[in-house]
Amino acid sequence: MHWRRGDGEFPVLENHSVDVPWWSDLVNGVEKPIVNKGFVTVPNGPGLGITLNDEVVKQHLLEPGYFAPTPEWDKERSHDRLWS
Repeated sequence: MHWRRGDGEFPVLENHSVDVPWWSDLVNGVEKPIVNKGFVTVPNGPGLGITLNDEVVKQHLLEPGYFAPTPEWDKERSHDRLWS
């Protein structure tokens, strides 16, 4: 797969979940289908050029609690900065 923006190219990108039917609906601001003939058009919007589609995310949560607190990451052992 190649990413194209103007004259530049990004030669290879590993991509996951493209076989999930609702995968391309997770974000707005990109051309659909996101991967088209092996290419992805990079959005021109501000920031990453995409916005998260909250409603689709909420429909497919594995557990309740969209952006719920995650106290399991408050423990010292979970702080990646200590080991990276």
